Amino acid sequence: MDKRVGERIRAFREKQSLSLADLAGRTGLEEDFLSAVETKDLYPSLGPLLKIARALGVRLGTFLDDHVSRDPLIVRLGERKEEFRTHQDDDKPASHEYYSLGKGKTDRHMEPFFIVMNPEPEEDKKLSYHEGEEFIVVVSGQVQLTYGREVSILGPGDSIYYNSVVPHNLCAAGAQPASIYAVLYFPE
Repeated sequence: MDKRVGERIRAFREKQSLSLADLAGRTGLEEDFLSAVETKDLYPSLGPLLKIARALGVRLGTFLDDHVSRDPLIVRLGERKEEFRTHQDDDKPASHEYYSLGKGKTDRHMEPFFIVMNPEPEEDKKLSYHEGEEFIVVVSGQVQLTYGREVSILGPGDSIYYNSVVPHNLCAAGAQPASIYAVLYFPE
C-alpha cells in the first residue's frame, strides 16, 4: 500500500479543513485517539474506523483503495497484502491482521477481508458495535464470538451471520491463532 491508512485519514480530514477537534466532535472519539490513528496507525477495532469514515463522508474501503480496478476484481492468494492491524496500544502485539479482498473495487457495498486473529488477554476483549451486518467463515483455529451476552465457539468450516448493531467481539479462542473470511456490510 502506498500510504498507510492513518495517512489517508489525515489527508481526507485536511482536505475538508477539519481539525482533530472537529473530527472528535463528529465521531465522539477522543482527540488523542484520533491523533494515534493518524500518526501511529493504531486501531482497536473496525468500529472507530467506521465512525471516522462516516464523519468524513466516505466508505470504510476508501481508506484502503489506491487504484480502481475493472470488474471482476480478482485477488490471488499470493498477492494478498496486510492492510492494517488492530491494537489496543503500542506495547501489545496486534490482535487482528486484516487483508482486504475488495481493495480496488471502488463501487463496492461490502467489505470482504481475510483476517488472522491472534490470542489476546481477556481484558482486551472489548465489545464494539456499529450499523450493518457481518458474515464470518472460520478457516482455521477456534473463534469466540461474544454477541450481547451470548458466547459461541466456532471451528473450521463454521459460519455465522449477525447484525453488528448488537455489541459484539470476535477473537481467537484459547492460546492459538485463528483465521477467518469476513464480509462486512455498512449501510450508507
